Amino acid sequence: MIQKVISPENLGQALRSERKQKGLSQKAVGHSVGMEQHTISKIEKGNPGTELNTLFRLLAALDLELTIQPRQKPSTESKGDTW
Repeated sequence: MIQKVISPENLGQALRSERKQKGLSQKAVGHSVGMEQHTISKIEKGNPGTELNTLFRLLAALDLELTIQPRQKPSTESKGDTW
């Protein structure tokens, strides 16, 4: 499933959802890429200080990839970005 990510919190929620869909625990995902369970938990809670290397290791553990594309123009009813 494709999900739009506009904040660290939103990214954490998306990663948590993907992990749960795959039936994996935080500990199992962390173990597969040499991370502690508490690190996975912090990322899933939207920790804005997550290092890019850590994020890419987690994406790999969940068999996900990051895609960059031009932004879509927000609708007049959109809340906008949280940044």
